[in-house]
Amino acid sequence: MIITHAETHDLAKLLAFREEAAAWLRALGSDQWSRPYPADKLLATIEAGMVFMLRDGKTTAGTITLTPEAEEGLWTDDELAEPSMFVNKLTVAREYAGQNLGGRLLDWAGDRAYRSGARWLRLDAWTTNVGLQQYYLSQGFTHVRTERAGAAVNGGPRVSGWLAQRPARAAAHDFIDCTAAPSGDAK
Repeated sequence: MIITHAETHDLAKLLAFREEAAAWLRALGSDQWSRPYPADKLLATIEAGMVFMLRDGKTTAGTITLTPEAEEGLWTDDELAEPSMFVNKLTVAREYAGQNLGGRLLDWAGDRAYRSGARWLRLDAWTTNVGLQQYYLSQGFTHVRTERAGAAVNGGPRVSGWLAQRPARAAAHDFIDCTAAPSGDAK
């Protein structure tokens, strides 16, 4: 499998991934991702080169967004002073579930963060999705705190404020990385 940058033509696939994941989560009793994600915001992250696609031949098996910027209001100034990269929107196609692709994508992101000069790979997860939180803990993340204050950037109450981190580190992920080498852009 290869990792590439997402391209603008991937927008429809990424939105469909989110809908597929939301339906699966709904069946599990979670309201995570129940609000549609603004296509213009997703397109902006694609154009900024922060969205990555895991491809198995012509099939997209997963996606991950890796940014040098945190969502506003989640991390303290002291935490933001530490070089970090932030994982968002990790999604694996249901047909690829159970193959540890999510864990390997996290390893790839941690390796990329490390090569960018980051100390931490950080994320925020849905505050009520205990299963997802346990998944991230099983992937070596440590819970920092749950931030409930403030509103989400796209309006409404903060729903994704369970904060976790793990050290950025070199890691074997066994993907062919077809993206440009990171440029030391961790903040």
